[in-house]
Amino acid sequence: MSFGRLERTPSAQPMSEINMTPLIDVMLVLLVIFIITAPLMVSAVKVDLPQAEGAQAADAPQFVSLALDKAGQAYLADQPIALAALAEELKRAATRNPLTEVQLRADATVPYGTVVEVMGLAHTAGLSRIGFVANPEPPAAAP
Repeated sequence: MSFGRLERTPSAQPMSEINMTPLIDVMLVLLVIFIITAPLMVSAVKVDLPQAEGAQAADAPQFVSLALDKAGQAYLADQPIALAALAEELKRAATRNPLTEVQLRADATVPYGTVVEVMGLAHTAGLSRIGFVANPEPPAAAP
């Protein structure tokens, strides 16, 4: 003797998707709470920091300005200089501060070999930080 029905009609399947509305509501409430409390947390603790002897602003990294014109003539600090004298000046700069940066400006028509030669002089002098200075391209004109 059976107490159940033999024929069952299929019932509605349970919904398996997340209801996003309450999740978004909770996130927006949390966002508002954080927006309100964030400025309070920054200024909550006032600390009087001690003074200490340390690196001064004058200890900023030094640089040497080096330029090559169309003819391949080298200029150190906007003064013309021969390559032999340039090597000596770069060695002096390296002995003063080995972290001195060489800022190299070269004309677009200077042969690549000349630029590499100057880079080699800087490297053999002990200066390994070389920055290339270029002009930014002007923005394209809108039609």
